Amino acid sequence: MYTISNKLKTFSIALIILGLLGVGYGFMTSHKSFEDVETMLAEETSHHGGGHAEEATHETASHDAAANENHAQETHGEGVESHSDAHKKHVEHVQHQIANRPWSALYVAAFFFFMIALGVLAFYAIQFASQSGWSPVLFRVMEGITAYVLPGGLIVLAIAVASGTIGHYNIFIWMDPDVVAHDKLIQAKASWLNLGWFAVRGLIFIAGWSLYRHFARKFTIAQDTSDDNSNFKKAFRISAAFLVFFIYTESIMSWDWIMSVDPHWFSTLFGWYVFAGMAVSGITVIAFVALYLKSRGHLEIVNDSHIHDLAKYMFGFSIFWAYLWFSQFMLIWYANIPEEVTYFVTRIQDYNGLFFGMLVLNFVFPFLVLMNSDYKRIPWFVFMAGIIILVGHYIDVYVMIMPATVGDRWAFGIPEISSIMLFAGLFLFIVFTALTKAPLIVKRNPFLKESEHFHY
Repeated sequence: MYTISNKLKTFSIALIILGLLGVGYGFMTSHKSFEDVETMLAEETSHHGGGHAEEATHETASHDAAANENHAQETHGEGVESHSDAHKKHVEHVQHQIANRPWSALYVAAFFFFMIALGVLAFYAIQFASQSGWSPVLFRVMEGITAYVLPGGLIVLAIAVASGTIGHYNIFIWMDPDVVAHDKLIQAKASWLNLGWFAVRGLIFIAGWSLYRHFARKFTIAQDTSDDNSNFKKAFRISAAFLVFFIYTESIMSWDWIMSVDPHWFSTLFGWYVFAGMAVSGITVIAFVALYLKSRGHLEIVNDSHIHDLAKYMFGFSIFWAYLWFSQFMLIWYANIPEEVTYFVTRIQDYNGLFFGMLVLNFVFPFLVLMNSDYKRIPWFVFMAGIIILVGHYIDVYVMIMPATVGDRWAFGIPEISSIMLFAGLFLFIVFTALTKAPLIVKRNPFLKESEHFHY
């Protein structure tokens, strides 16, 4: 039986505490007064020089000309008041974006670690449904990681709901009644995009995923002491059924929890795109946990061929992710339909380095590094590639959420780092605690011998 070390336990708890302190600091410093934001914008204009000031002057002149043409009866004083109102709205908009940042940073980190666990759960089900012969020695590692699905999913849903109740609609603008009242497109989606139905759907998804994980693990543990393969067959049946449930719910979850931050935009590839990211991230973490346990003297029967196969999946899903990224981007960009292409225009203008940088981290780097078969057997090489992949997919989630919530007011500082620390600590504590609850190697699995002697 595996026992979590005091050092690892202390490390994870320290991450949680430091993360909570940083998150609290981020929330406390995010509420700036109207005057503070106005001063900040004036300083930015002054810092960038006369070009911006000249542009603003032309913009004001155009605005005044339009106002005079459409409202000739207005006095000059009323025209100035209109300009003042526009200025006020802009400052309030920036003020709201700054307040959104700690909510968004928390949500991005929460979803990132949750999607790792959910990706592992899908991969685990695929192993059972396909009756894979190479992977049974890694089942308990997968079960340990998927222990995070229930708490992680509830946390993501809680942040989303809280942002629209105790917050000020900091993540999803369709939760704001004032926005909905003036937006016909969101009104048309109100039967789907409403807080109550959103929360109910989320609870249904989490319940379904968690129930599968509970019963699949129950059957594999029962199989350890069983005299026949009945429990293995039960796990096989529920895994096949779960994958059908997962395909539907993962797609809807992707629309609800991520795509609806931009309620005017949609993509039919989005569910698959999110799945590709969660799959490669989950498989990478399986490799990390397996390598860590091996370094501590556990999982002796896990050999370099198992690590090689995990690295092959990391390579394959990185290619799949890039294919979906390109397909989604190329079709929308080429069609150039305004309500569709605006999603990418915003990200290219304000997040250019991150948007194209993640393509290098998530595709170019894994493609070049993991192509060689021999390198896939080297633990430190797989670990290095995995770190890059996880960083790249965190950025992917960041770029999916932040442009819709904070616009060009994004940064990477205490709110983001603290949120990562908080959920990394929680993830480590839950996963490695779950690993202590059962032997690290399954017994009496009909494919166990094949897995033990697996050689690629």
